[in-house]
Amino acid sequence: MITKFVWRHILKVREILPALATLVLLGVWSFPSYALPAFARQTGQNCLACHAGGQFPELTQYGRLFKLTGYTLGSRSIPLSVMAVIDYTNVRNPKDSAGVKDTTDFYKNGQPMFDFASVFLAGKITDNLGVFAQATYANYDHQKTPGVGPYEGYLTPDNTELRYADRFISPGNDLIVGAFANNNPSMQDVWNSTPAWGYPYIGPKFALGAPASPLLDGGLAQNAVGAGVYAYWNKSVYGELSMYKTANGPFGFLHPGGNAGIARIKDGAPYWRLAYTKEFGPHNLMIGTSGLVADIHEGNDVTLPTDHYKDYGLDAQYQYILDPHTVTAHISYIHENVRWGNPALVGTAGADNANETLKELKMKVAYVYNAKYGGSLAYQQLTGSTDATFYAGSNPPVPTDISGNMAGSPDTTVWVPEVFWTPVQYLRVGAQYWHYTKFNGASSNYDGLGRSASANDTLFFYVWGAY
Repeated sequence: MITKFVWRHILKVREILPALATLVLLGVWSFPSYALPAFARQTGQNCLACHAGGQFPELTQYGRLFKLTGYTLGSRSIPLSVMAVIDYTNVRNPKDSAGVKDTTDFYKNGQPMFDFASVFLAGKITDNLGVFAQATYANYDHQKTPGVGPYEGYLTPDNTELRYADRFISPGNDLIVGAFANNNPSMQDVWNSTPAWGYPYIGPKFALGAPASPLLDGGLAQNAVGAGVYAYWNKSVYGELSMYKTANGPFGFLHPGGNAGIARIKDGAPYWRLAYTKEFGPHNLMIGTSGLVADIHEGNDVTLPTDHYKDYGLDAQYQYILDPHTVTAHISYIHENVRWGNPALVGTAGADNANETLKELKMKVAYVYNAKYGGSLAYQQLTGSTDATFYAGSNPPVPTDISGNMAGSPDTTVWVPEVFWTPVQYLRVGAQYWHYTKFNGASSNYDGLGRSASANDTLFFYVWGAY
């Protein structure tokens, strides 16, 4: 069944081929032989120097060093870059139990679309100070009337960071120290096993996903602004401590205001990171841990009580890089405990439990040959407290609600095989298949109307280019 589904929609994807061919030809004709454009012009390095097998955004040891030293290696150059993505999404069963196509959750299903584009201001400011600033235009950002009508495009601030660093080298010692300010906890990280730069690097917009995620996994992205300090000693021990606050007032330009409510953080939210790394020949290993504690006002209203979040994570990354082979592997685990701030709502309109837990496991292994041809396999699992009120969905079942949750559970499991091709630098063509073995707590009949988890399987093609 899955094979038939894939091949049927591979034939459909012919609609996207003219756009794909155009991007490939543009890449062959105009892309210089360097890495990520702004940083490449600055360092004069090939993309393989900074990115494992040329597969952005995965960093090599040199790429990590470039970031840790404040984006300052090399000479100042034109600091501008652009990036754009076109893609095609097709969900295995886009119809609800009444046989009607869901055009809200699966908008643009089976049609190629221009998804988003970004502009970057990035590079060296002084010998010790550098910047990475991104603004993104999402072509299908939101509906003018929620749940009704067509989508509108929106330009918003994205990951943005200012970083200061210095390096002290003496016989037997190599110490990098730095400070940063950014608008996304874990954006400062240089490993791809933490949320801000973790897998999937790109994925389907109009498809169903897990009903929840830990706060540490993107919950404060562009909602918070923070600053911190870090140190990296002898390419082995890394430590970091930072503090985040609501990105409002003078920092409001770092939040996509006007589009969605902003998470109101009471006082400050501390974030910490500790990692050990070891490099031996073509191998590189990192084992780390991180954590975030935050009190968030309910309903983003400072007059309401706060929900208390405690997230901690364990992660590891392995790389083998020896031309023409590149192997990378990542694993991350985040455990979250939430204590709801309004006891009066427990057991009524808010949640069944005074405390909830959420556990997220992500794993991925990838292989790239000759910096052109590659594939990966990812596994994601979300588990947590059963709460029929918090994860209610439609109960009793409603035929038009394909995301119903009869088990009152967040438990969701998905496998994601991917193949990709990099015909020229700055251009990647890829395909993913998201296969759900569990969704909303069940493998079958999760909505009480007979829908199985695999009905949400999603085929996703993309063309991702930068200049």
